[in-house]
Amino acid sequence: MSQPASLNPKTYPPAPAQRVAFIGLGVMGYPMAGHLALAGHQVTVYNRTPAKAHSWTQEFAGRASQLGAHASAPTPQQAAQGADIVFCCVGNDDDLRSVVLGDDGAFAGMRAGAVLVDHTTASATVARELHAQAQALGLHFVDAPVSGGQAGAQNGMLTVMCGGQAVAFDAAKTAAMAFSRAFTLLGDSGAGQLAKMVNQIAIAGLVQGLSEAVAFGQKAGLDMEQVLDVIGKGAAQSWQMDNRGKTMVANKFDFGFAVDWMRKDLGLVLDEAKHNGARLPVTALVDQFYADVQQMGGRRWDTSSLIKRLL
Repeated sequence: MSQPASLNPKTYPPAPAQRVAFIGLGVMGYPMAGHLALAGHQVTVYNRTPAKAHSWTQEFAGRASQLGAHASAPTPQQAAQGADIVFCCVGNDDDLRSVVLGDDGAFAGMRAGAVLVDHTTASATVARELHAQAQALGLHFVDAPVSGGQAGAQNGMLTVMCGGQAVAFDAAKTAAMAFSRAFTLLGDSGAGQLAKMVNQIAIAGLVQGLSEAVAFGQKAGLDMEQVLDVIGKGAAQSWQMDNRGKTMVANKFDFGFAVDWMRKDLGLVLDEAKHNGARLPVTALVDQFYADVQQMGGRRWDTSSLIKRLL
């Protein structure tokens, strides 16, 4: 049977089939849930737009687990019923609370001892809040934001930064490796979200530096594709240079991690810095540069579009 259109081929580690739920089928969640299905798990999905959930179940109908067919559910609560692990990937803190809490939320449907693994990039505050509520209900919660973007999700090669208790992390890791290249526990509840903030701080500075370098070289009349090939073999090399340098030169930005998402993430970073006293002058400046790109109409452009301000 051919590979589903939303995914790229991957060899899955052997693992016992589990009943899992996936809440949120956006550009990341859709392929992540797909990898769980292809790895042999029985998957029940929920999405705020039912048509997306229907599309997912149709695409993966031929890959049913030995535990039963994949399905969609009308609420997070119903999706979570009977699941060993509930995975979630939505937009922000408020979205997360809306699908986890309340009578229709995932917590209301989960059996005692089940684990909710949240892949949303959210605040450390909401992670700790939901962890505490899960404990009160006899459940487990792991905050587990991801890095690797849409390509990483399609390839099943995401880097996952986790916060929570070791028992919950261990229970979720085997299944999560269906869409991960690394799934690492970094500390107590909230540590995953804080690590993702470190990731975004590093990326913001790198992209601005690369933008300035490319713009400078273009104004100097250099062949920047050739220059990037050369300096990419030296100390200036980075993932951003390897994957975004030449698309910057080509003025292509209609792909990848959107500016709106980066501004959301940097907002979380700057809010956290107000509480922990971290000084982030470059990050704050780059956040304002992204605001300029939004004003230019680039809300959905890739984050490498920072260079548009300089040309």
